[in-house]
Amino acid sequence: MDIIAVVLSLVLLMYFAYRGVTVLVLAPLLAMGTVFVTGDFPMLVAWTGKFMPAAANYIQTYFPVFLTGAIFGKLMGASGCARSIARFISEKFGKERAIAAVIIATGLLVYGGVSLFVVVFAIYPIGASLFREATIPKRFLPAAIAAGAFTFAMTAIPGTPQYINTIPIPVFGTDIYAAPMIGLIGAALMCIGSIAWLNLRSSKAMAKGEGYGDHPDENIRIDGDVPAVWLAFLPIVLVFIINFVLTNGYFKSEAAVERYASFGGINGIWSVVVALSVAIVLLLVVFRKRIAEPNQEVFDGAVGGLLPIFNTASEVGYGGVIKSLAVFAGIKAAIMAIPGPPLVVVAVSTTLLAGIIGSSSGGTALAVEALGPDFLALATANGIDPGVIHRIMIMAAGGLDTLPHCGAVITLLAVTKLNHKQSYFDIAICTMAIPLIATTVVIVLATLGVV
Repeated sequence: MDIIAVVLSLVLLMYFAYRGVTVLVLAPLLAMGTVFVTGDFPMLVAWTGKFMPAAANYIQTYFPVFLTGAIFGKLMGASGCARSIARFISEKFGKERAIAAVIIATGLLVYGGVSLFVVVFAIYPIGASLFREATIPKRFLPAAIAAGAFTFAMTAIPGTPQYINTIPIPVFGTDIYAAPMIGLIGAALMCIGSIAWLNLRSSKAMAKGEGYGDHPDENIRIDGDVPAVWLAFLPIVLVFIINFVLTNGYFKSEAAVERYASFGGINGIWSVVVALSVAIVLLLVVFRKRIAEPNQEVFDGAVGGLLPIFNTASEVGYGGVIKSLAVFAGIKAAIMAIPGPPLVVVAVSTTLLAGIIGSSSGGTALAVEALGPDFLALATANGIDPGVIHRIMIMAAGGLDTLPHCGAVITLLAVTKLNHKQSYFDIAICTMAIPLIATTVVIVLATLGVV
């Protein structure tokens, strides 16, 4: 009965999240409901004594990343930098390579630290104009945006400042450049695979006479003054450089290690936070004339970062309750007994959790919260670099996370004014099938010792 209660609560979490119920309310209710059935401890203890400490610890650890990332993304949009970069890449690729242009432009913005939701709004008008000019059916546009935003740039390319890449750091003692070769191979497979798939699908549709389509409710605008492209790239380049120098230079120096030893050691997210903070200052100074209301934009960005972190923290709090149940020892043993190499255990368990929750970051956070120390012990026992576990975990989280109830998918379809029936099949191929294939390939290569 206890196992059934846990499984049922996970199913209900997925179902009601798909129906639009906020996880801020849903997660604690389901956690307490599960405890009511199992009887391990009182429901109020579950909420205040188990749920809240786990959620609060997550917020304490990752709030700086969410805050700086959200403000940076907001200012990149408000200054016109995101639109300038997207327009530049689109123009260079041309309409005949519109799909590749959208995927790569989106990926570059995501890798530059712009939040996924800001990227969707920035890329959509550019992509829509390109697809219309190239007569590519619009129904493929959400998949192209999703391929650039929700896959390789978010999870695979080493150094990405997206917060999912920082989640394993405190437990595994890694950094954002973990397992670079594995990440680069996986990223190449995801990017090339998505471009090839969408080119094939769109070519077949166009050969049958299908065009962009009639979309009278479409209200796109790509005109207007934007910064010079070299200026628009400057904040992103700055994030790259500072990230790299701090991660691979200063924070690995003997002086830094000694300086922070008495304060609990160096935190792996510091490089990302410092890089994004400096880039925020640069945006406010260099683009002060383009940002009409800087105080309001910073405020909106900061507030915009609250909902994502509280949503994820709520999911982590739910995991904290489940982890405290007596039955979880058996569940964990079953997960750790998944047949196959250790990396398969990590990938399967993480992608399943991400699929249930409908969030790659939520699934990763829950996996790290519930199973992180066990994964680390598994890596140590099998002589696996923790960085490999780090990279495989978040690449796998970027697999089943985009099931139909995924909030990012729902938002993407709303912005592009399309629906699941029109576009979801190709979104699923680009953001689930191809990333899981890429993850499987790099697991095989890592297990064989090729990378």
